[in-house]
Amino acid sequence: MLSAEKEVGKVTHFFDHISVAVIELSHALKAGETIHVKGATTDFTQKVDSMQIEHKAVPEAKKGQSIGMKVAEPVKEHDKVFVVPVVKE
Repeated sequence: MLSAEKEVGKVTHFFDHISVAVIELSHALKAGETIHVKGATTDFTQKVDSMQIEHKAVPEAKKGQSIGMKVAEPVKEHDKVFVVPVVKE
């Protein structure tokens, strides 16, 4: 984990047959941001292409909401989700 990464939530459920994670947010998250999912056996980054609340696509979600999001790799409950800061060149 990079020190500049900020924790934005944690995985509360994973639907393996459709590769969708349910993430409970502790901070806002927007589509287009890059996230880092980290757990005991999980460690990958991916771009947030889309997320859903109650099966409806949303461009951003607020603290306290739970979102559904397609993930690149399997995740586990309690994996932490961090937002990766954009590096300006």
